[in-house]
Amino acid sequence: MTTYRAYIVGPHSRSIGVVNLDCADDDQAITSAGRLVDHHDVELWQMDRPVARFDAGSKQVFRK
Repeated sequence: MTTYRAYIVGPHSRSIGVVNLDCADDDQAITSAGRLVDHHDVELWQMDRPVARFDAGSKQVFRK
């Protein structure tokens, strides 16, 4: 399992929370992080590598 971090992004692109995710691969991590999207954007990282960004307004996922 690989550890990922999903950062909840608030106003001015500042992190207002973080959720640690243990997932087998990027696809599983993206699915798990997608469940966290509510009224705030979410950025998914694996160590120092950006994996994806979820836009809460448009409901789109941008893979890095």
